[in-house]
Amino acid sequence: MASEEKILRIALPVKLRRLFDYKVEEGRAAPPLGSRVLVPLQKRFVVGIVCDVSDTSSLPDSKLRPIKKTLDSEAALPPALFDLLNWASRYYHHPIGEVMQAALPTKLRQDCAIEPVVPKHYRVRKEGLSALSQISARSHVQKRVIELLANAGAEGLSARDIAEHVSSGASTALGRLVKLEWIETCDPPALPNVEAGSSIELNCEQLESSLTIARSIGSYAPYLLEGVTGSGKTEVYLDCVKKVVAEGKQALVLVPEISLTPQLIKRFSANIPGGLAVFHSGLTAFQRHQSWWRCRQGAASVILGTRSAIFAPFCRLGLIVVDEEHDLSYKQKEGFRYSARDVAVKRAQMSKIPIVLGSATPSLESLANAGAGRYQHLRLSTRHGGSQMPRVAVVDVNHQSINEGLSAAVVEALKDCLAKREQSIVFVNRRGFAPVVSCAACGWQAMCQRCDARLTLHRRSQRLICHHCGSQSRSPEACPECASSDLFFSGDGTQRVQEALAQIFPAARVARLDSDITASPHRLTEILTAVNERQIDILVGTQMLSKGHDFEGVTLVCVLSADQSLYSVDFRGPERLFQQLIQVSGRAGRRKRRGDVLIQTAHPNSEVLSRVVQHDFDGFAKTILTERQQAGYPPFARFALLRAESPKPQAPISFLRRALSASRTVAEIESVEVFDPIPSPMERRAGRFRAQLLIQSVNEKAFHLFLDEWIAILESLPESSRVRWSVDIDPQDMY
Repeated sequence: MASEEKILRIALPVKLRRLFDYKVEEGRAAPPLGSRVLVPLQKRFVVGIVCDVSDTSSLPDSKLRPIKKTLDSEAALPPALFDLLNWASRYYHHPIGEVMQAALPTKLRQDCAIEPVVPKHYRVRKEGLSALSQISARSHVQKRVIELLANAGAEGLSARDIAEHVSSGASTALGRLVKLEWIETCDPPALPNVEAGSSIELNCEQLESSLTIARSIGSYAPYLLEGVTGSGKTEVYLDCVKKVVAEGKQALVLVPEISLTPQLIKRFSANIPGGLAVFHSGLTAFQRHQSWWRCRQGAASVILGTRSAIFAPFCRLGLIVVDEEHDLSYKQKEGFRYSARDVAVKRAQMSKIPIVLGSATPSLESLANAGAGRYQHLRLSTRHGGSQMPRVAVVDVNHQSINEGLSAAVVEALKDCLAKREQSIVFVNRRGFAPVVSCAACGWQAMCQRCDARLTLHRRSQRLICHHCGSQSRSPEACPECASSDLFFSGDGTQRVQEALAQIFPAARVARLDSDITASPHRLTEILTAVNERQIDILVGTQMLSKGHDFEGVTLVCVLSADQSLYSVDFRGPERLFQQLIQVSGRAGRRKRRGDVLIQTAHPNSEVLSRVVQHDFDGFAKTILTERQQAGYPPFARFALLRAESPKPQAPISFLRRALSASRTVAEIESVEVFDPIPSPMERRAGRFRAQLLIQSVNEKAFHLFLDEWIAILESLPESSRVRWSVDIDPQDMY
């Protein structure tokens, strides 16, 4: 069609891999690319992103609907971010609308202003303080509100803050107190800006790495910073970020876990001038919107966040840092399955800025890139401050009695550590009390009704919980099959080990750190603070303990469940195990006293464990890379997984067989290998049956051309509407 009206091509939050045409009525200006618009979609209105403006459409004028509302006068997604998202949609073969939505805070996926409306604060007036003693007992809510505001001082508190401390009726009380003129509204306190950073002392290796990175500011330069645990990679990050901020630019620092953000916030706030914004899932919707806005406006010089922060809307980005770049947490496992690390490299390339990928145990993909000369390899070979690498020893559990998961050697080592008034970590990579609940009489086991998995007993709540789908039930007092009361709890989780240690060492202060404990970010901060202030003697925890934490007083690490990954069906199992053991071992002896690490194992002669004992990551990586190259596995080939799931047992396999048949008609099939579909290793999860099909190619261009054509065919298959299916590019697990 040809018309005076402009045609907008809009990305909508739907699973279709295309844009949708809408019109801008005559006389209205077309909104800029990357801006949000409210448009009709069937019987509802949704927020979409303008991706193109045209004079024509393939649709007849009668079928073109006008946009209802332009939400932004300027692009919500700045041009550089807009281009990155378009690239990500193409690379990961994911619907453009869902990719664009992933870059918006929850608030901006709705019909609301782009600038966050900061809620007013309340503060007490002198009349309110005078009236405090006269308030009757029946008005206890009003009294409590005035007390809270009195303690808050001149900065006051928001309504949300007050509601957290008042059981009910806070809103009514606030309105009443304002009318009485006992309290008043005020502007919220300004976000803190550090005026001047303190000096950062670097050793020779750190200084050389920092200077090398700093010389490339203003141009694309990828660096792999490999440093042994405790070598001071964070100091290098800080020094580089400080230089970038001094030039008036912004820096992005990615971390894999929320648990790492409190200590890094403290470090960066103390050393970097300018504002700091934080992005992670523990923030409220308003807090995320506020951080997003400060980043976009340039009010924040440093953005510190987890995976999703890679899509923050910078206005003058100058450096990206990816800490613990090997970590699996950087890969999104549902929906838009991107790798934040890989997207970060592409963003640095498109923005022409340096990127630093840091780790003590780099991913084999990054090592291969360094070996091929695509990344510059920087090394920190010694621990910062002159401390030594810990002594690592294996404990052969085949020749020792085990009590509640603890060998005699581990108990004795913990006893010695307590006697010296030093701290220790006990690493158990299972939360809960016992991962297996069974009946000694008839052999019944507690299985999830929705997954092919056992239920884990959580002792404190007396609940059986599935760690895959989250379903829960009350722990039975007797066997549901034979009514026997002889139930047996086997396997060791963090709760069980914590209880056992509390009984063995009644005078010791034993705490636990896992996702059950740290559901609240405040609780996480409390535990980490207690460890650093020497208020905890033994800390029991999962992999949350293995990454990045710098506990000055920890001199002993005991690993109780080292063998799980040795049996993994995933070809990355040995790599993941080695990285995990090196990372958790690195928590020991980070100051003057050399640390010790004990690893319990039934396979003491395993090559992985032998290399860990020797701290020989280079030797291990070379061996595994050689094996991968011979097998044609990543990083020497591209993998994609076509996954399908359905409540019906046969539907996923049927769809994948049809997909396999369709693949043979694609032009690029000669350069791509498509394997037969198989059930997923855990076939049933959350009540749905799952299957998968592997696509492999050593030719990246042919790989993506094949997927483009093949996915278009898959979308037209009748079977595609009968299952839930997705394409996972560069999958990081084979489940």
